[in-house]
Amino acid sequence: MKIAGSSSLPLYRQIYEAYRTRVLRGDLRPGELLPSTRELARQLGVSRLPVLNAYAQLLAEGFLKSKMGAGTFVASSLPQLVGSDDRKHLRASVSSRRRVAADAAALPEYVRPSWAEALGPFQVGQPALQDFPAEIWARLVARHARRLKVSDLQYGDPMGTLTLREVLANYLRTSRGVRCEAHQVMIVSGSQQALDISTRVLLDSGAAAWVEEPGYWLVRHTLTAAGCRIIAVSVDEEGLNVKAGLRRCRTARAAFVAPSHQYPLGVTMTVARRLELLDWAETTGSWIIEDDYDSEYRYDSMPISSLQGLDNNSRVIYVGSFSKVLFPSLRLGYIVIPPELIERFTAVRQSMDLCPPQATQEPLASFIRMGYFSRHIRRMRRLYEERRRVLVEAIQEEFGNSCELVGAEAGMHITLLVSDKVRDTEIAAKAAEKKLWLSALSLSYVGDAPHPGFVLGFGNASSSRIPGAVRVLKQLIERQ
Repeated sequence: MKIAGSSSLPLYRQIYEAYRTRVLRGDLRPGELLPSTRELARQLGVSRLPVLNAYAQLLAEGFLKSKMGAGTFVASSLPQLVGSDDRKHLRASVSSRRRVAADAAALPEYVRPSWAEALGPFQVGQPALQDFPAEIWARLVARHARRLKVSDLQYGDPMGTLTLREVLANYLRTSRGVRCEAHQVMIVSGSQQALDISTRVLLDSGAAAWVEEPGYWLVRHTLTAAGCRIIAVSVDEEGLNVKAGLRRCRTARAAFVAPSHQYPLGVTMTVARRLELLDWAETTGSWIIEDDYDSEYRYDSMPISSLQGLDNNSRVIYVGSFSKVLFPSLRLGYIVIPPELIERFTAVRQSMDLCPPQATQEPLASFIRMGYFSRHIRRMRRLYEERRRVLVEAIQEEFGNSCELVGAEAGMHITLLVSDKVRDTEIAAKAAEKKLWLSALSLSYVGDAPHPGFVLGFGNASSSRIPGAVRVLKQLIERQ
């Protein structure tokens, strides 16, 4: 054993770490006698005190045992550990036998998308963060922090604070046509947790669920992790093709849809399709999970009312998020739950993380109640409408009729459909090298025949940068 006088660790800690490592590595075996504290101190050329402290710590943690009149030994209760070389061999031999849950293993390997690395053209899902009223938000947060009560430090209601749920229920009734009261609103950590909780409550492992094709890729991940059977249902100009879903699996237990602004194609589901979908849910006893992620932003008409507002039979679970309208790191979203399911949703939520964090709920309630939220949305709607116009004009100028644009009526992204010969994932990777963040459309498909294209977010792309970014995209496509 060597002691380094220049080490930042105190002497007793160096001795402790050395013995602990040798025991765990198998160099010292259970029952093996250690030098006395006097002998070890003499060998190391140090005083006896650090050796005594190191032995005391090892004894307290169970690595050593002391026998009166016999000495100090490696604890015989420790399992027999083989030497380091043999352990390497054993690790290699058992690595193939390591197991995780089958459903978790079915998920694709985590790879952070290239388009999520930085802000700018054409990152999907990023609002204009530079234009968020940060000073107002900071003032509200500070005000609530100064008024903090002891009760605010305790665990909260699994449903969220009543103040936020009340202002949210009022907002959803007036602006989105949602039928709800405050007791139906659950505060969650963004729409992704809402989808996860809904899946856990409504679907057993092996249950079939409709998803939009193409559709939001994290819906598929949620269902895969839950062991559900994914039924990809095509989306056309009217939204989810309900008849196609009936042909594929009439008895599916749920349908995950974004009827007001479908991702990634931007389609708005027609009233006829909405009524078809509701009729299917009522007839089969199935559920509809409505993801209303950015419906506040519509440019050629007023925002479309929710599907849930047409539901007379409590078959729709309504999901929303503040990630797009405020900022993603807020991690606050909500679920509007049919009354008969509130108890089950609450039980599942409690088992996941007890309750949502309270620190940001009260400031958000004030932000909405005091009118800042509605003013921010109006301002952002004008800003995004201008950026959308610039993007559409730039694409038309650069691509002409060689490509097709879809989903330009709402939201913060436009989808560019390109030739079947274009390998969109390769171009997205090359674009990232030029600080251009593209989302390949083909990754949004479940089936074997994806259509290539690019989902182009314009929320965080300034109007001045958009034309140049479109030119770079065109050059990358032409050079492939």
